Amino acid sequence: MKKFWRFAGWTALALVVVLAFGAYKIIWGKPFTINELANRQTLEFLIKNPEVFTQVGIADGTIFDRHSGKLSAVGVAKRDEDYAIAVEFLAELRAFDRAKLSRQEQITYDILADQYETGLSFKRFDWLSSEGLYPISPMFGTQVQLPSFLQSSHVVKNEKTARNYVKRLEATGDKLDALTAEMLRQAKLGVVLPTSLLEKSEIVIGDTIKPTPEANALVTSFVERMKKAKGVDAALQSELEKAAVAAVTTRVYPAYQRMIAALESLRPQAATQTAGVDRLPDGAVYYAAMLRQFTTTDYSAEKIHALGLAEVARISAEMDALLKSQGMSQGSIAERVQAVAKDPRFLFPNTDEGRKQALARYQQILDEVNAKMPQYFRTLPPTHLTVERVPVSAEKGSAGAYYQPAAMDGSRPGTYFANLRDLNELPTWTMKSVTYHEGIPGHHFQISVAQNLKDLPLIRQQTLYSAYAEGWALYAERLAAEIGMYKDDPWGDLGRLRDEMLRAVRLVADSGLHAKGWTREQAVAYEMAQTGMPESEVVTEVERYMALPGQACAYKVGQLKILELRDRAKAALGDKFDLKDFHAVVLEDGAVPLTMLEKFVDEWIAKSKGAPHG
Repeated sequence: MKKFWRFAGWTALALVVVLAFGAYKIIWGKPFTINELANRQTLEFLIKNPEVFTQVGIADGTIFDRHSGKLSAVGVAKRDEDYAIAVEFLAELRAFDRAKLSRQEQITYDILADQYETGLSFKRFDWLSSEGLYPISPMFGTQVQLPSFLQSSHVVKNEKTARNYVKRLEATGDKLDALTAEMLRQAKLGVVLPTSLLEKSEIVIGDTIKPTPEANALVTSFVERMKKAKGVDAALQSELEKAAVAAVTTRVYPAYQRMIAALESLRPQAATQTAGVDRLPDGAVYYAAMLRQFTTTDYSAEKIHALGLAEVARISAEMDALLKSQGMSQGSIAERVQAVAKDPRFLFPNTDEGRKQALARYQQILDEVNAKMPQYFRTLPPTHLTVERVPVSAEKGSAGAYYQPAAMDGSRPGTYFANLRDLNELPTWTMKSVTYHEGIPGHHFQISVAQNLKDLPLIRQQTLYSAYAEGWALYAERLAAEIGMYKDDPWGDLGRLRDEMLRAVRLVADSGLHAKGWTREQAVAYEMAQTGMPESEVVTEVERYMALPGQACAYKVGQLKILELRDRAKAALGDKFDLKDFHAVVLEDGAVPLTMLEKFVDEWIAKSKGAPHG
């Protein structure tokens, strides 16, 4: 499974020096330190994955830019090359004597080893593509991610980056055809999208090519960005706009049409596919590997399922008590939640003015919680977080909200994006928990702290582990409640509990689909009964689990581990426990597997016990 690394924390100039030095080491010799090794290996990874290089946000449009006009390869050759590189990198790492390294160097060593060993654990599954399980799927497929990348990550700031955008657009058709070829290769090995994912993929692709090429967001967003770019005059803008339209007309749209035709040809096979990956060759082993990757634990599917059921029962009791306290005692929890979701007093007008109101409310929530953060954290993000609307062209296939980290050269700030496609889907009581999760003190805090870690290799400054990152963000939702952000706001607290219920249900439904033979319909019915969410949202959720097994389990497993470690520290330290110190231990070594995080907390407890009190 390809990992999209996020790096930041150094100035662009400093990083260019490091990368230039890394290139020298690639050509001329062995690295002297493990940090040099990590940076050199990172550089090699970025060179072979130019979209990730752009997401890092360094050197684009400069004399060092050799990547922003390229796209990474797709196919068996790329997949197998990635495996070979992992073997090579692991051998280089093993040349170091771990026992002789400093603590931070040992952490780097362990993270590198974990990354390469985890990647190589998937080598036995010959039916996997270079893009993972399914190269084409409604939410995670590269055919969806690539246009989103071009519109939001490829920065157009000068003539070079503008021309390189067109180069990438011209290369998009070939990449889409390569995805189609991979899908057809997999089909010969018995790996085909289930019907619901196939049909949804066709719909998403159809929506993508519905506008005229001139009106497609791949063109219109490019035109808008060129207007703000330096050194791109009106004549050049017109030239490049025509080139972009030509690329969409002659390359992108035909490739998407060929993709739809290929999907259509697979409908008979798709009809025979069940929802879970246990149907695939070595499917049970594959699911276990995915759980290990996404939870960074050795939890079995059975343990995940049981953990989910226990959490569902606990949260159900809390939701029931809260609803009864507000005079709502009739009907199931789901029915009562559905009634509150439709209550007009909790809805913005579904108009442009209503969208302005929603954005203002999101920003107010961010600013209110941010003002309290110095009481609970020693390290604070250096920049103010703002909220923006998800681009209209991307609303239909996007999540309700997401966080985009800053580019390290400052060309793209960290931004919290809110999906405002239909304000009837956005009751005001749901807004706080998602803001605390995506923004403050969730992803924005965790990622910003990592981006500003000093004297560490680049890989340590980015988000590698879903269980750590999503576990922290879900922990942040709970923390916000603990510090009083829902005081006198029971409906907002209902939103928090409903969101936590969703993460608990994910453990049950994901493992049910992939290890217990659940059907898609069974998972949908279960999730609707527990959460009270609309059927359309639940269907999207369940199809997400089908397309990316195990990932949805990361949230709850990570949160529960962080809470367990906090409780352990409180019990061990008593009045020596300091929440600021605990948060520093969790955040200030960067993203790590949960097993490693547990070790850090235990070390801190032992050290704190020995320290004089007061």
